[in-house]
Amino acid sequence: MAERKSILLRLDPAVHDALAKWAADEMRSTNAQIEFLLRRALGDAGRMPASARQMRRPGRPAANGDGGGE
Repeated sequence: MAERKSILLRLDPAVHDALAKWAADEMRSTNAQIEFLLRRALGDAGRMPASARQMRRPGRPAANGDGGGE
């Protein structure tokens, strides 16, 4: 499994709060919500690399520990 990259992201506090609420509504972490939105924007722009792995579905992993993909 490839290592995930870390970045420092500075956000306006109101933007962060809105993202955190949206993430909670969709049962994602704020980090996962940001990645979800970035992936959607990349896909809409036709710039999603074919080598990018799919994200895990929101919510708790399956009881069998599969985690699944979309």
